[in-house]
Amino acid sequence: MLNRRHLRVKVLQSLYGFYQSEKKDLRIHEKSLIQSVDSVHEMYIWMLSLINEVVQYADTDATGRAAKHLPTAADLAPNLKILSNTFIKSLNLNKDYISAVKKYKILWNFDPELTKSLFATLKNSSEYTEYLEKTDDTIHSDKDIIKFIFKKVILKSSLAEQVFEDKFIYWPVDRDVLQALIAKTFKNFAHEEPEKNKLAETVVNWEDDREYIVNLFQLTIRHDAAFQEMITAKTQNWEPERIAMMDTLLMKMAIAEFMYFNSIPVKVTINEYLEISKEFSTPKSNSFINGILDKILADLKAEGKIKKTGRGLME
Repeated sequence: MLNRRHLRVKVLQSLYGFYQSEKKDLRIHEKSLIQSVDSVHEMYIWMLSLINEVVQYADTDATGRAAKHLPTAADLAPNLKILSNTFIKSLNLNKDYISAVKKYKILWNFDPELTKSLFATLKNSSEYTEYLEKTDDTIHSDKDIIKFIFKKVILKSSLAEQVFEDKFIYWPVDRDVLQALIAKTFKNFAHEEPEKNKLAETVVNWEDDREYIVNLFQLTIRHDAAFQEMITAKTQNWEPERIAMMDTLLMKMAIAEFMYFNSIPVKVTINEYLEISKEFSTPKSNSFINGILDKILADLKAEGKIKKTGRGLME
């Protein structure tokens, strides 16, 4: 699921897009920010659907084998056990999944070779052979083969990788979140009764998180000049062009949290943006950002501009 760090990254991406865009229409970029969160859920549903497609291809494969000019006995009597897989049957009865597939208009007919190649990889694996030969199946063993399809077939496929990269602009960043969502789904689908099995939640409390990311986005832009002045005052020995844009955006977001998000401890803010800088900025950004934010924070405290509510939020 998307935690606050992931949401901060979404805001960072939207801010970067805003400042790089010729049209500084706040509403358009704010809408894009919200859509970037929804795109994670859409990606999640597309992945579940692809897993389902791979399983269902067993039937297509069996039909093709039976139609051969000289089918073998095995061709005429294929083992279609996977079509009765408990996880897949439960997924296809899940109302939220069915609704999401319709919402996102998910169809895989645009790339028929993908499913075919993925099923071929599955069919030729020893794990699939062992699954077909197994007779004492449980919901847990049924999930094992689906986990194998996801982890060792789909995620290892360069074709699948390319499809998701083309469809989702933030695939390289959101891939880890997707894997966590699929893992949570496997954990949630633990009941024989399909109605008890729930999809993973992309965002736990969307109302609060939506307010958080929109406010962080708006406040960082609204107070851009003031935040830039604070940063410039502490980087007088640095040429402006030498300071990475991502570093500047991260510091401005952090200052916004210092001053306008009363329930977020300052230590949490600093730690979060330092971690994000490791992934999205230069190798030296971590120590640079830490030093500048410490100085700015000291000034803000001295000026009484940090108003945190609750014990332990100042340090």
